Amino acid sequence: MKSNWIKYVFVVFIILILGIAIYIIRQDEEVKKQEEEYTASNQDDRVKELKLGIAGFDTINPILSKNKNVQNITKLIYEPLVNLTSDYKAEPCLATEWAKDGNSYLIKLRENVRWSDGQAFTADDVKFTIDRLKDSDTIYSANVQNVVGVDIVDDYTVRINLDSDVPFFEYNLTFPILSSTYYQGEDFATSSKNSSPVGTGMFKITDVQPSYITLSKNTSYWNKDKDSVLETITVNLYSSIGELYNSFKVGGIDLIATDNQNLQDYIGTIGYTPREIKGREHTFLAFNMANQYLSRPEVRKAISYSIDKDNMNSNALGGKCLTSSFPLDYGNWLYQNQDTSSGYNVEQAKKELTDAGWTLRSGSWQKTENRKTLRIELNLLVRASDSTKVAVAQNIQGQLQAQGIRINIVQATDEQYNNAINSRNFDIALCSMTLSPSPNLDTFFGNNNIANYTNEEVTNILNETKNTTDENVLKQDYQRLAEIYKTDIPYVSLYNNKYTIAYSSSLVGDITPTWFNQFYGIEGWYK
Repeated sequence: MKSNWIKYVFVVFIILILGIAIYIIRQDEEVKKQEEEYTASNQDDRVKELKLGIAGFDTINPILSKNKNVQNITKLIYEPLVNLTSDYKAEPCLATEWAKDGNSYLIKLRENVRWSDGQAFTADDVKFTIDRLKDSDTIYSANVQNVVGVDIVDDYTVRINLDSDVPFFEYNLTFPILSSTYYQGEDFATSSKNSSPVGTGMFKITDVQPSYITLSKNTSYWNKDKDSVLETITVNLYSSIGELYNSFKVGGIDLIATDNQNLQDYIGTIGYTPREIKGREHTFLAFNMANQYLSRPEVRKAISYSIDKDNMNSNALGGKCLTSSFPLDYGNWLYQNQDTSSGYNVEQAKKELTDAGWTLRSGSWQKTENRKTLRIELNLLVRASDSTKVAVAQNIQGQLQAQGIRINIVQATDEQYNNAINSRNFDIALCSMTLSPSPNLDTFFGNNNIANYTNEEVTNILNETKNTTDENVLKQDYQRLAEIYKTDIPYVSLYNNKYTIAYSSSLVGDITPTWFNQFYGIEGWYK
């Protein structure tokens, strides 16, 4: 009897524990259900409309437009063959792969992509777009200046033929593709369809009015990995940049992108988050390596060590730029976690010269060779028409002369400046260059480069980079190029221009714009 009683108590105990466990599980499930319902409710409450603005609107057609804001916004509607990642690496978009064959590129296109009007994307669209770029005056014309023809191999394969070997040509394929069937029988330049052309992108044009353009989520977008939270984008059109700034200030638009470095004077300092982007306009000093002084590494090093870039940026540029140490120093994947700048070190500048036998006398560096007295005195070439560059040249002149390196500023007309650069008739030139999306550095290191610079190892590296697609090899090669740049100093990189992306504090998400695409990662944004 006693044994049965113990068994009875044990069974009741087990049943009680199971009951409590079931109760706890059901409570947890209920709490989880309530949390999911709350999250879903909050998601439903999220504002899924983004408001943008364009001042001085011309046309929404990206090939015909001259407006930078249009070019930025149209990346939401149209797509290129090749896109750029956040670190400016080429990645497939409408092209899935490409192969270089001499002076030709064989390109495989993405299948099952449709334009927003339902038509299929094919090789005809690629040929049509390139032909339009060739016969139009557009910012993308330079991308195809070496293209001599496009052969359609099949519906999803094209061969692009070039007039010469173009290193990293795939980076030129970042222009938007337009639909050939949409413009069939139309004069492209004057077609009324330019007011609302179709695209393959994440959003499509659904309404065009004199004061705004409406973009709606493209529900048939091919890339399901980029399912945007945003449903609608309203692009308000303004007659002036002042109107656009005022609209942003009062909440009429959510985001603006500008290179105006006095932005706070127009929109204040509250209610938004600013994000600075290093741009692609690179300013640098080019040393003419044929010059009797600049051919000497100690002189180039002394100049580099004597320039305080922060001082230059603060006093000559008003802090409106971002200092740089290499042409690819804007976040490029082939230049990461490096610093090729010599740095500001006046003591090291003096050491470089004294170790090479120079003496500072009467405020200038002198040296006797073959019974002749040499004095370091150099001309600095700058465009007279560019007041900002003149101010930079004067700042550099003051810094160098304080270290005994005499500098004469030569303010040249645009024609004189161009002639001097082309003929290499200068000592030091203050240069600016709009960098291509391509990491090709031939302009700086290749044949007939600006500085008359030659280095056999550099030549071999450039040849290897042109003939390999191995990313590890490319990274090693570019790391070595940066090291040589720092050692040989054929140039001194100074600064890049700066863009500001200002966005409403109500805009949520990982907002990481690049100079190539200010809407990078927009699929994760919402309000």
